[in-house]
Amino acid sequence: MAIYLTKESKVLVQGMTGGEGMKHTRRMLAAGTNVVGGVNPRKAGRTVDFDDRAVPVFGSVADGMRATGADVTVVFVPPAFAKAAVVEAADAGIALAVVITEGIPVHDSVAFTSYAKERGTRVIGPNCPGLITPGQSNAGIIPADITKPGRIGLVSKSGTLTYQLMYELRDIGFSTCVGIGGDPVVGTTHIDCLAAFQDDPDTELIVLIGEIGGDAEERAAAYIRDHVTKPVVGYIAGFTAPEGKTMGHAGAIVSGSSGTAAAKREALESVGVGVGSTPTETARLVLDRLAVEA
Repeated sequence: MAIYLTKESKVLVQGMTGGEGMKHTRRMLAAGTNVVGGVNPRKAGRTVDFDDRAVPVFGSVADGMRATGADVTVVFVPPAFAKAAVVEAADAGIALAVVITEGIPVHDSVAFTSYAKERGTRVIGPNCPGLITPGQSNAGIIPADITKPGRIGLVSKSGTLTYQLMYELRDIGFSTCVGIGGDPVVGTTHIDCLAAFQDDPDTELIVLIGEIGGDAEERAAAYIRDHVTKPVVGYIAGFTAPEGKTMGHAGAIVSGSSGTAAAKREALESVGVGVGSTPTETARLVLDRLAVEA
């Protein structure tokens, strides 16, 4: 089992013919992802060769869905065009839109995440690495060769920390790893993934990676208290962040004691989540919890 993405998923790539789109489409195909088409209205009707696979280019998401049955789109378009790309995908009725693009204006993200939700399209991102179900499918830029299928579910604001925990726990493996993105507005939250992992019979333990800024982790802690029965282990990036300094993610905004790593750790630990001080310690906590569960 997995959440959101399986070997049955049929993937379109909006922006496939651009530099980043080409590079990562090749990587997704190498990981076994069923990429069924690209979208570029100026290059519709062409095909792009990726080693031994010729991938057609469609003029719109709707055309691609009609021709292939696609149910996922991965968005590799410049920030100025991201809103239009997601709105197009939502209008076509696609189930999942994975928005890799960073630097999207917040008001655009507010608009397209709300629009997509109203039309039943789940958005992951923006400014995210995407998601991977190891051994089945990879939608985005997550390296596919650093872990294996297993029983841990992972949800993370940080792409880099997603990769590190995947590698540290590679001997156990993962059901699905979801990078939700670090912007102030994202389409899929920690809570959404916690609910999905709670319902996934093959996920035995959940790893939650957060970072300073906002209150997403505090809200996740309240949800865990009320709804999650599986063990959860967490890590919060930013314990050593100096006061008054801007962090890399747009969502890492701290006001007074609100949004600090210490406050988030306290909230999570108060509901039984083990929180590591480093990624390596977090991985060790996972191993300890799984040993107890076994």
